[in-house]
Amino acid sequence: MTPNTCIDVTTWLATLAPGTVSRSTRTLSTAGGKGVNVCRTLRTLGGTPRLVGLSPVEDGRLEQLLAAEGTAFVPVAHRGQGRIAMIFLEEGGRVTVVNGRGPSPEDWDPTTLLPRVRAELDGAPAVACSGSLPPGLPDTTYAEVVAAAHEHGVEAYVDAAPAVLAATLSSGPDLVSPNVGEAEALLHGRTDEHVEESGDDLAERCLGAALELHARGARRAVVTAGSHGAALATADGTWWLGAARVPVANPIGAGDSFLAGTSSALVGGATDVDAVRYGMAVAAAAVQHEQGGMLDPALVAPALAALPEAVPA
Repeated sequence: MTPNTCIDVTTWLATLAPGTVSRSTRTLSTAGGKGVNVCRTLRTLGGTPRLVGLSPVEDGRLEQLLAAEGTAFVPVAHRGQGRIAMIFLEEGGRVTVVNGRGPSPEDWDPTTLLPRVRAELDGAPAVACSGSLPPGLPDTTYAEVVAAAHEHGVEAYVDAAPAVLAATLSSGPDLVSPNVGEAEALLHGRTDEHVEESGDDLAERCLGAALELHARGARRAVVTAGSHGAALATADGTWWLGAARVPVANPIGAGDSFLAGTSSALVGGATDVDAVRYGMAVAAAAVQHEQGGMLDPALVAPALAALPEAVPA
C-alpha cells in the first residue's frame, strides 16, 4: 500500500548549485513512490506483489509506466495532476530529493482507499504500508491497515514518515523500518533528514531508537543507518548488524529494497535476525543499480556473505 504514488524524475549532473542554471547529463522518468520500489524488488526476488495506490485519471503515464515494468497495480482514482518527485544525483555522490505534494482531498474520495486495501488482503501473505500519506488522510491510516491485516491473520510491515509511524505503533505493526533520521524525528523532534548519516555514536543512536520503537508497540523495530548498518530490537533481544561495503550508484530506494528483502524473508519463515540480514544484502545489491528499487539478484549472495555477523547489544 502506497497512497502517495508519483513519477520520479531522476537527473544526473556534475554539480547542483542553487540559484544558478544547471545542465544535466541525463534524465530518467519512472514510476515512483516507496511501495513501487518495494514491488520492483519483490518481483526481482521472485515474488508477485500487488500495489494499491493513487492514480491520476487525467494522466495515464503512471499506470503506463507501472504496466511496462510489470507491476500489478490496483489504482485509486484522483483528479488533477499526479505527484512528482525530483531526484538530483551529482558526480561527487551527493543526492538531493524534492518530494512533491499528493493530491488534495477534494480531488478524490479518501473513503475508497481502505476498503480497496481490505479487499486485497484476502489471500495475501502480508501487507506493507510504505511512504507518505496525501493531504487529508489521517495519520492513523496505516494503523487501520495493521488492524485489518491482523484481522485477516497476516503480518503488516510499516515504513512511514515520523508522524504517521508514531500514530501506527500502538496498533502493533509486525515490522517498522525507519532510518535513524526518521526515528529521531519521531522520538526526539529532530527536523532535518540526510540521505547518509554519520557520527561515532551512530550505532548507539540506532540501538536506542530501535528499543524505544519496540517499547512503543512495534513487534520488530529496525532502525537503519545507510552504509553503516542497522539496529534490530524484538522481544527476544537487540542486535547491531553491520553493513556490507559496496560501490554505490544510487542510494535512493535502498530502504524500500531493504523492506522488500526483509519482508520476503519473514514471509518465507526466516528468523528475525536472518531476515534483517537478508534485507540488508538486498539493499546492498540495490544501491549498485542506477534506478531505485532495481537490482541484479546475482549481487545479493555476495553482499550477504560480506555482511558482518550480528552483534547482540
